Amino acid sequence: MSDTMKQFSVRVLKDAPLMDFLTERLKDYSRSQLKSLLAHRQLWLNGEVMLVRHDHPLKAGDKVVIRSSKTMIRRQKLQHPQLKVVFEDEYIMVVYKNEGFLTVGTDREKLQTVYHVLNQYMKASGKENRIYVVHRLDRETSGLLVFAKSKEVQETLQNNWEKYMLERSYTAVVKGTMPQQQGKIKAYLWEDKQLRMHASATDNGGQYAETAYQVLAEKGSYSMVQLWLKTGRKNQIRVHLQSVGCPIVGDKKYGGPASPIKRVCLHAGVLVFRHPITGQNMSFESPIPTSFNRLVKIK
Repeated sequence: MSDTMKQFSVRVLKDAPLMDFLTERLKDYSRSQLKSLLAHRQLWLNGEVMLVRHDHPLKAGDKVVIRSSKTMIRRQKLQHPQLKVVFEDEYIMVVYKNEGFLTVGTDREKLQTVYHVLNQYMKASGKENRIYVVHRLDRETSGLLVFAKSKEVQETLQNNWEKYMLERSYTAVVKGTMPQQQGKIKAYLWEDKQLRMHASATDNGGQYAETAYQVLAEKGSYSMVQLWLKTGRKNQIRVHLQSVGCPIVGDKKYGGPASPIKRVCLHAGVLVFRHPITGQNMSFESPIPTSFNRLVKIK
């Protein structure tokens, strides 16, 4: 990453909260521009401490450094057969992963993972940059993931998940016909000693999980279904679909039939979230895999 920022500094003449100081001293800036400086992490106290709160107390004699442009991302493009960077800025990274690729490591595999590849990609900038996991996709699932570039951003997203994550939509090809053309699956999920999830219609001490769905197409013994996560539990969609008698094609773990296209037919195609720093709504979509159309094609 190369730093192309210009900067200037303003001396604090009297004790004041940050925003009051900025409003008084930077009269050429509108209030929205001042908020943007704060949101984009362009304000530094004495050139050392990043200012993140509008009411941060300033002392007479302090110096506020204003970095007038954002750090530009200049890094070699990621080249990987199973992974693609869809979006990247100073704070987050959105990627697309193929099916069969782990998000994070296991006891058996630590290197062939999205997490490891992205960390190597970050280190190629020549600095001690790191990537932080925000959420995961199962190994068998293809689709979109967002990662954080700092612990602060990771915790902001994870600790305020419902506030920032606006939509996560999946497409699946399942065996049989869904109970309705659209509806919701609600169940309590629990995990056994073999790390396999189970669903219960009644509260048995497990985690409540809810998935909304809509049937997109039906053909023979298969249905193509779009699903929206209302909660984010381990293997939620897979076990929910099994619980209504429509397991995902290729998902042997949860009762699915053998897949003619040699994969589990689950794809994370839509990811919409509020940017944790700028507040902007970010929307990403990955097309339904063409191989799904060999089983069921949307008219």
